[in-house]
This record gives sequence, C-alpha cells and structure tokens, in this order.
Amino acid sequence: MIIVTGGAGFIGSNLVKALNEQGRTDIIVVDDLSDGKQFYNISDCDIADYLDKDDFLARVKADDGILDNVEAIFHQGACSATTEWDGKFMMANNYEYSKVLLHACLAKGIQFLYASSASVYGGSEVFKEARDHEKPLNVYGYSKWQFDQYVRRLQNSFGSQVVGFRYFNVYGPREQHKGSMASVAFHFNNQLKDAGVCKLFGGSGGYGDGEQRRDFVFVADVVKVNLWFLQHPEKSGIFNLGTGRCQSFNDVADAVLAWHQQHGLNGHKEYVPFPDHLKGAYQSFTEADISALRAVGYSETFASVEQGVSAYMDWLNG
Repeated sequence: MIIVTGGAGFIGSNLVKALNEQGRTDIIVVDDLSDGKQFYNISDCDIADYLDKDDFLARVKADDGILDNVEAIFHQGACSATTEWDGKFMMANNYEYSKVLLHACLAKGIQFLYASSASVYGGSEVFKEARDHEKPLNVYGYSKWQFDQYVRRLQNSFGSQVVGFRYFNVYGPREQHKGSMASVAFHFNNQLKDAGVCKLFGGSGGYGDGEQRRDFVFVADVVKVNLWFLQHPEKSGIFNLGTGRCQSFNDVADAVLAWHQQHGLNGHKEYVPFPDHLKGAYQSFTEADISALRAVGYSETFASVEQGVSAYMDWLNG
C-alpha cells in the first residue's frame, strides 16, 4: 500500500496518476476536499481509499493499524500559499503534521518522501542544500525550512528512507484548483484566451521587464524523481528538485504565445507595475543546484520551459 497526502492536489494527483500507469491501485489518498472541485484531479485515477487529512492524522496518532502494510508515504499535503501569514495555522499544518508522520514512518520502517520547497532559500542567490544559504522570506518558507531542520537533527538515527524534495517552480497538469497560486504558464494561457495578452511584472530587483528568472520544472519530471527514490529506498537526504537552469518569465510567456500562434490565436505581452505588497518578499531569481541529486545517481534530463510548456498547453487546451 502507498499513501499520498495531498493526493487530490497538484503534485499529489500527478503522483497518483503515474502510480496507476505503473499498474498500482493500492493507494490511499489523503486530502481536504473542502474545495470540492479538487476531486477533478483524481476523477480519472484508481485508488483503494480516500481519507480526510484530519481523520488520517487522528488514526496515525492512535496507531489503529492504518499504517499496517504501508510501503511508502508521499507526503505532499500542506498549505502552499506563500501569501498566507497565519503562522499558527501554517506551523500546525505544515510542521507539526509532518513531524507526526515522520515519527510514525520511522517507527514502522515506512519510506517517507516529503515535499519541501525552494522558498526556504528566500533572498539567497545560492540555491544549495546548506544552512548558510537558507533565508525564508515568508512563514510558508519558514514552516518548510523548520521541518527540514528537524529532519537534519534526526538524520543520523534514521533506520528507513527519509527524503525531502525542495520543489522549485513546478508547473503542469492538474494545478487549476490552485487559483492565484497556480503557475504563470496556467495564468498566461487563461489571459491569452480571455484577452489576447500575457501580463508580466515590470522590472524589479535589478531585473528588466519580465526578466525575473526562476527554475521552472515540469511536473512530469518532479514525479519521475519521486518515483525514482521510491525504487531506491537506500537513498535518503534533502534534495533540490529543479532543472538546474533558470529561465525568464518572458521565456514562459513566449512559449505560451508560440503554442497558441501555432493553433491560430495571436497575442502579445504586456508589463504591469511590480506590486508593492510583494516588495521584499519576492524571489526574483532561483536556480537549483542539483549536484546532490546527481551525486546520488539520478541521471534523467529535465524538460526546458519550451518543451514543458508545449506539453502542458497540449494537455490544458486539448
């Protein structure tokens, strides 16, 4: 049995679908379907059971057998809104919840693969898995960073696999429920179809209009890395999960425009003033150092923005 928390969310639902494609349906999805529209993400997936996230946590704490015969937990569930400033809620949901699952997995020898975030680096210009470069800018980033720190303190005592993935800017299918937190590729696609224009931020942080740069990683590649570690239970650690190369927001918009132009819809880019509320809390540049990921043996290539966005547009507009 495999458990995927956040299994009706963006990365979680892509993991469930990929596991199905490998022939696995012995999957328990754990999530919060208060937003009922999220069920769409798993409506084409085959699972063994669904549990609400609070019910699951209570059963894990009670040790009622819910984890019997479980091979691995992909812990993708979290509040991922970087604009959420309720620190009490964030730490309970992202930090304390993760600690309970970690200890349960260690006690039972269950592989524990969890979602961290590149937001732990904040304003750093070096994106390497080391304390010196970790400077969260918001409470979401802090909650993820603090759990990474907790894992580090215990890592020498681990008897089973524990892997943290610092996701960079993930984009791709099954993210439509995320609203404002969905990828820029998703928003550019909608803007172009609605008004014929892709709106980008003007210059900020020393970068020109639309030239802020991020490590954009296609969700299919994120899933591949997760599943590779599932097949390599001897590998543990905290790893950056990005492509290892940054590209600009202009590159993303150009890729969206190019796809639509090939399908008969022309449009253009437009730059809007950089929002005041994001000043001082915005990463203008990210680029994953993936040397640690390569060092443990992961050798697959990652899609470029042009490749990934084209595949995403096929899915989104298909």
